[in-house]
Amino acid sequence: MKISLGPILYYWPREAVRDFYNQAVDWPVDIVYLGEVVCSRRHLMSLDDWLDVAGQLGAAGKEVVLSTQALIESESDLKALRRAVDNGLFSIEANDMGAVRLSTGKPFVAGPHLNTYNSETLEILAQQGASRWVMPVEQSRDLLRELLAQKPAGMETEVFVYGRLPLAFSSRCFTARRYNLPKDDCRFKCLEHPSGLTLNTREGQPFLALNGTQTQSASIHNLIGELADMRQLGVDIVRISPQPEHTGQVVDTYRKVLDGVFSAAEAKSALTHCLFDAPCDGYWHGRSGIEQSKEIMA
Repeated sequence: MKISLGPILYYWPREAVRDFYNQAVDWPVDIVYLGEVVCSRRHLMSLDDWLDVAGQLGAAGKEVVLSTQALIESESDLKALRRAVDNGLFSIEANDMGAVRLSTGKPFVAGPHLNTYNSETLEILAQQGASRWVMPVEQSRDLLRELLAQKPAGMETEVFVYGRLPLAFSSRCFTARRYNLPKDDCRFKCLEHPSGLTLNTREGQPFLALNGTQTQSASIHNLIGELADMRQLGVDIVRISPQPEHTGQVVDTYRKVLDGVFSAAEAKSALTHCLFDAPCDGYWHGRSGIEQSKEIMA
């Protein structure tokens, strides 16, 4: 099984982004997704910047994919999407159906933000040119097993295994709203929250994370104990979502489990200090996403 590094879902300073990928060159990841998925106002990294990083990672032997924005809201967003699709060097991860349409005839990755919940949808995406699909994060193991039994021949399967879960997008910017600012004059408050802004329930329990126009789980989705099962099911790639700290150690730990160097229990112990919030794995087991299986907690 391969390991992928998903796109950075947060707004980090340009220097922090470049430094992150300078380190990632030496990490045991096979695939790296680059680009802005969440908000078009996050423009510290231009397409040329992303292509420069892509060239650096490609020279280090990584497969590079350019991820597209999940919510296209304007003509300028559409122009940016067209430029990404037509970059001429790297394939794209399509995160909305407009990107799928523009990519017709070119190999692309069907991203986790597409509504891929049945074999008919997988077949349509394959006909459009999808060579890989990323399972939507709220799907369960049992549904994945059904889809894998019917997926088109040659289509790779990727599963999001680590990080705050990207749950939903909105045209409203929740981070700006938190500061009583309009979306078009947000003062780029997301820069102050490099892993999102945690939202607690009235009882004080961390529940969601606000990330601009994206809503995430507050808990850290962690499927380190499910890798053997995924391999048996036929999953090809596991995705780790970049976090501000310890991403390299997370990648290394997952690699050691896949290579048989660490047991799941040893890996859980190694990841303890990497988790900046409670772990969860409920969706994988067909339960509420916020839940954590007792087997992994023990």
